[in-house]
Amino acid sequence: MGPLHGFKIIEIAGIGPSQFCGMLLADMGAEILRIERPQVAEDGISIPTKFNLMNRSRQTLAVDLKKPEGVDLLLTLCKSADALFEGFRPGVMERMGLGPEECLQQNEALVYGRMTGWGQEGPLATTAGHDGDYIALVGALAAIGEKDRPPSVPLNLVGDFGGGGAFLAIGILAALLAAGRSGEGQVVDAAMTDGAASLMTMFYGLRAGGLWSEARGNNFLDGGAPFYRSYATSDKQSVMVCALEGRFYREFLRILSIEDIDPVAQHDRSTWPTLTHRLESTFATKTRDEWCDLFAGSDACFAPILSMSDAITHPHNQARNTFVEVDGITQPAPAPRFSRSESEIRHPPTNPIKPTAAILKAWNVPDSDIDGWLKSGAVDS
Repeated sequence: MGPLHGFKIIEIAGIGPSQFCGMLLADMGAEILRIERPQVAEDGISIPTKFNLMNRSRQTLAVDLKKPEGVDLLLTLCKSADALFEGFRPGVMERMGLGPEECLQQNEALVYGRMTGWGQEGPLATTAGHDGDYIALVGALAAIGEKDRPPSVPLNLVGDFGGGGAFLAIGILAALLAAGRSGEGQVVDAAMTDGAASLMTMFYGLRAGGLWSEARGNNFLDGGAPFYRSYATSDKQSVMVCALEGRFYREFLRILSIEDIDPVAQHDRSTWPTLTHRLESTFATKTRDEWCDLFAGSDACFAPILSMSDAITHPHNQARNTFVEVDGITQPAPAPRFSRSESEIRHPPTNPIKPTAAILKAWNVPDSDIDGWLKSGAVDS
């Protein structure tokens, strides 16, 4: 049983960041009831249930929130819930009669989480957007990529999952702690722009101190430094070098048998282009595996750049069970890890579960109300 065992949370089904938040909380043991709209046509990429891994570890119930009976059901569920979170544009839940005011009237200790791209207010609050838009607006995207080229579009880790879902999960957990002491719930306004900006805090500090250039590919953490970047190998693979600190840089040079470079001049940027070209030529002389053998066990901060397939079979990841197999699908294991109340993937993603009556009873919904909601068609039975 994970550390959140005993907490009941309602998830209004969404994609991306709120979905990731639900996975994190469910893997940590929270009993999450995922409320999904019945038979909604997909507008975009449709992922078969089995492979929609971020829906793992929790039950799904199909409820038509456009019907009054569906709204009444959700408000009733709020009475037994510790938290609820949603990922609609601002105002959508209010128009359905399910905004924070209505839900907190049912349960004053309820934590109400809101996941949006732009936040609940501001000039862009009601406009559409995606991960790339949000990280573009806060300076994160401009810092990613090679010099003299447009910014590289990263995986949606910075906005959706880092600045979005992870921050929503942190906010919900903090609000649950506060509610446990005060008996009062509150609204958690998690915007991906806010979260992504928070992730950039260190870089804004470096910029203010004159230690960071806004020109891409010219800094010590963005691929500009020869000791912190990737290199191609002779077999068309790649390796990553992160010899940032002096002692690691000295070890890096020692392993490469480079003796004519003064490690004290590591941060002399005038030397970077020449050293980069030299290292590019050096790493092109051996295969990725040959370099791995040479750097094995060292403190040179070296790693092979692995594909997802290779990552699954790497000895370190296997030793830590970083990836696990559930229902025939290899996937990342829950994180972080706990010494006593261990997280787990309780079951693979599921379609809406039937019979729904058993689920509703577990959430303390009266039998008399269950019959009425099932007959109304607001709940998929």
